[in-house]
Amino acid sequence: MTAAQTVQTARFSIGQIVRHRLFPFRGVIFDVDPEFDNTEEWYLSIPEEARPRKDQPFYHLLAENAENEYVAYVSEQNLVLDENSGPVSHPQVSEMFEGPFDGVYRLRESRRH
Repeated sequence: MTAAQTVQTARFSIGQIVRHRLFPFRGVIFDVDPEFDNTEEWYLSIPEEARPRKDQPFYHLLAENAENEYVAYVSEQNLVLDENSGPVSHPQVSEMFEGPFDGVYRLRESRRH
């Protein structure tokens, strides 16, 4: 790492419930990459005017919208805390987490490293 490079600290953490700034979905964070770590094909599939910077944390979410549940990969700049803080209905949430407790899920003991 050069003197010009800095390490950005993730604003959100595993177990927090977040929602997308622009699109109507929310989810619980189950993993964090310190910077973009997906394929170039995936990155280029995002319209250029909406493409996030790669030099920021990216979050893996067990996500849901009005129609279904899925896994999402979202840049930090596009996430905000979900003020609703109700449970996330994604079927894998109960496999990985307990809760929510005060709006945050806790990793199950069997999932902790």
